[in-house]
Amino acid sequence: MSTEKAHIQQPQSLFSRKYLIISIGLSVATMAAVIYWTYTPGVLEHLAPKRLPGLVIAIVVSLLRVWFSAAKIRFLSEQKLSWLASIRVVLAWDFTSAVTPSTIGGAPMATYVMTKEGLKLGDAGAIVLYGVLLDQIWFAMAIPILLFAGIFYEVVPPEIGLAGDVSMGVLYVGLLSYAGLLAYGVLVNPAAIKKVVKVVFKLPILRKVSDKIEVEAENLEEYAHQLRKKPFSFLVKAFSLSTMSWLMRIALPTIVVLSLLPAPEILSLLRSLAMNLAFLVVPTPGGSGGVEGLFVLFQGPLIAREGFIGLAVFLWRVISYYISIGLGMMATTWYINQKVVEIQYQDQNQDG
Repeated sequence: MSTEKAHIQQPQSLFSRKYLIISIGLSVATMAAVIYWTYTPGVLEHLAPKRLPGLVIAIVVSLLRVWFSAAKIRFLSEQKLSWLASIRVVLAWDFTSAVTPSTIGGAPMATYVMTKEGLKLGDAGAIVLYGVLLDQIWFAMAIPILLFAGIFYEVVPPEIGLAGDVSMGVLYVGLLSYAGLLAYGVLVNPAAIKKVVKVVFKLPILRKVSDKIEVEAENLEEYAHQLRKKPFSFLVKAFSLSTMSWLMRIALPTIVVLSLLPAPEILSLLRSLAMNLAFLVVPTPGGSGGVEGLFVLFQGPLIAREGFIGLAVFLWRVISYYISIGLGMMATTWYINQKVVEIQYQDQNQDG
């Protein structure tokens, strides 16, 4: 019985209900605080009905992000995953990312659910690793764009001060370093990944899990060797799909803002890109609390009427976060139910 129970709970073990509650709680509390401090009586009278269809466009863009992400997963699996399976994987991955700290992310869940879709563990791990690499390459390319654009636009809001400028600079250096290390390890020298992991986990605070990590490092090296065999054209197409997914994510805050009031479109997009990079280091589950604050810092000064800032944050989080949680929870529950069916089927066979 205990073995069966452990199997049934395996998907749930990849995320925490505590983190889910904390994530939603922080998000609601932060939005409530922003709305309280920025709301102006009668501000809704200034809504322009002709702009509100932009919210429909925002929802479509959010769904397109899921579609491009699913297309990337399906392409990386070399069509071994169906379209429906690829969408389920993305939704489960998004859900877990939204309710776990950024240091954990949704990669373990993504690996698990791909094995439930019929992929071997090695193939699933390779897809996740390649997907992470594509994201890091995209971040590395985005940073020079932001630095160049900073010559002409105030990409980093002056309101965040010197500390904010320094923090963004450290973030840029960190992302570039990580992207370079990962690209070198995956595309040039897979053994380097294992060496770095082993060195890091020799630190006293991490030594307790070093044996387990060493096994995972061996697997990681094997996955990287698989990826190196892919032609360059494979990388280009996969990167294109990854880029489209990120462009949808970057466009969403700007579309929401423009659905309420006029705003400088290019500056809003650039700030959306910068704040999405900043989201990566917010330590709370799903970035909740921090991402709402970053939205206010980066997009708030571009919103002409202060009373609309809270509304913009609320609409953006509903479309980008709460809908994602709802759909992701449905996908994750589907995998949990499938696991239960598997165990019941096995029990019937054993009884027979």
